[in-house]
Amino acid sequence: MKQQGKAFDFVKLEEIPKKPREKGVIEIRGPYYTSVTYGYLKDLLEDWGEYFDGYKFAGGSMRLLSRAKVRRIIEACHKNRVYVSTGGFVERVIVEGSKAVDRYIDECKRLGFDVIEVSSGLAPIPLEDKIRIVKQVQKMNLKAKPEVSIMIGAGAGTHIAGYEGRMKMRSFDDFSEEVDAHLKAGAHMIMVESEGITEDLPPEKWRKDVIKKLVERFGYKVFMFEASDPPVFKWYLTTFGRDVNLFIDHSQVVEFTAWRLKLWGDSTIWEGRKLSYTPS
Repeated sequence: MKQQGKAFDFVKLEEIPKKPREKGVIEIRGPYYTSVTYGYLKDLLEDWGEYFDGYKFAGGSMRLLSRAKVRRIIEACHKNRVYVSTGGFVERVIVEGSKAVDRYIDECKRLGFDVIEVSSGLAPIPLEDKIRIVKQVQKMNLKAKPEVSIMIGAGAGTHIAGYEGRMKMRSFDDFSEEVDAHLKAGAHMIMVESEGITEDLPPEKWRKDVIKKLVERFGYKVFMFEASDPPVFKWYLTTFGRDVNLFIDHSQVVEFTAWRLKLWGDSTIWEGRKLSYTPS
């Protein structure tokens, strides 16, 4: 046995390409619902880093850390060929005014961030202003990833079940027009918010029609779909295949990878196979 090889490498898997990857890009959530300490992240990167591509600071969590600690986290990710995203913090920054947004983009560049997410799930930022931010991000040689949501006033774990009557659903045409505007502005990738589509909804109420219509119009490679619940990411994998780009929670890396590589869980692994054993 090769000590550097994978354990039990005689068991065949549907291996994925080495990083950097242009499809099947997987981004994980960092600190927000749990702290995801530097030590935990370092171990996660060392053991499982080859199976994900990006790391996202959720909920503006980097604002709670020193610049030195943020840089250390980013450097650890880069060492393992993992890009780092800001998450949708810009919708909190914009409260402080336009100059604060410019300072934010500049500091992201200085700290080493790779991707700036431009979202407006909670803040009613006009589309034309989001487009200006996308273009400004690109001027700084950073990648802009707008987040689009079919539900107005959703995000940050607001949970649709407890906000009935306070949120408004957009039409598909309005939703897709925003996607189109961001792509024309040169956005790197579009993040699709799960609230209003799958989050906190039973499977029979998932808006699969919205996702399928988006894919029919734009293809699936321009999107990253939020799929931070195992039943959701399993649906995306079985519907679009392992090349779909997904955002998942850091705690789900192993289960997700097992499904993606057909290691475990997916019943199709055993379909049509003759299962028998005779000692060698």
